[in-house]
Amino acid sequence: MIFVRDKGRLCNNILQYGHLYAWGREHGRRTVSMRFAYKYRYFHICHTRWHNPLTYLFAKYSAKWHLLPVASFDTEGDDRPERMLMEHHNIVAEGWCAHWYDLFLKYKPEILRLFAIDKKYKRNADELLAWQPKDGVRVGLHVRRGDYLTWNGGRYYYSDAQFAAVLRQFAALHPGKHLQVFVCGNDPSLDESSYREALPGCTVLFPKGSAIADLYLLSQCDWLIGPPSTFTLVASMYRNVPLYWIEDPAAPVTAGSFAFFDTLFREIR
Repeated sequence: MIFVRDKGRLCNNILQYGHLYAWGREHGRRTVSMRFAYKYRYFHICHTRWHNPLTYLFAKYSAKWHLLPVASFDTEGDDRPERMLMEHHNIVAEGWCAHWYDLFLKYKPEILRLFAIDKKYKRNADELLAWQPKDGVRVGLHVRRGDYLTWNGGRYYYSDAQFAAVLRQFAALHPGKHLQVFVCGNDPSLDESSYREALPGCTVLFPKGSAIADLYLLSQCDWLIGPPSTFTLVASMYRNVPLYWIEDPAAPVTAGSFAFFDTLFREIR
């Protein structure tokens, strides 16, 4: 058994586990996510065998007491951790550099089934999605604030005015369409007027849901926009939704600004 000790937050954990799950499937090895064994209990995987708090505690303390070896994927290009996976039947695996992109894509349908969101977390979003105007286009915007104020020198920390300006350019790409804009994020004090003023004639909604509700809602949109983040990346993965990662909020927005999960997930480090 490979016990995957995930790092970071929700969507980091999904991708990290997905890579190691795919490696395990390719090599006939079983895997279990330590994080989804006790936390983020929103998905089908959380109801599968071994995904329970006892498994988490067993793996955590077995590694701490050196009863299980630990393969740490901490350096790009270092093949020693993968050799450890091959050499040990029971092992803990961790680290940001466990990447097998082609295997991930090969087993992506299975990964998506594992991370199917439980129905009870979809209800509020489904109510918002129940109505769509004729010739409507749904665009989901992820406003990532919080840790982005300081992470990477605040490179992707954008103001509401900057996000609204990007949406205004997106709207110009869809003349004659009624835009439904879902503004999701982790900032409780959004300047909602910035978005409504920038998008006259559009339906602009601020769901103010939980992280898992926002993830599901974004996954159901036709287009996604946000700063580079695994959150929008995973939302895109569910239905192959085109995604625009805002690297420069002053850059022009074109149809070519959007890409798909199968390309973008190779850019996350």
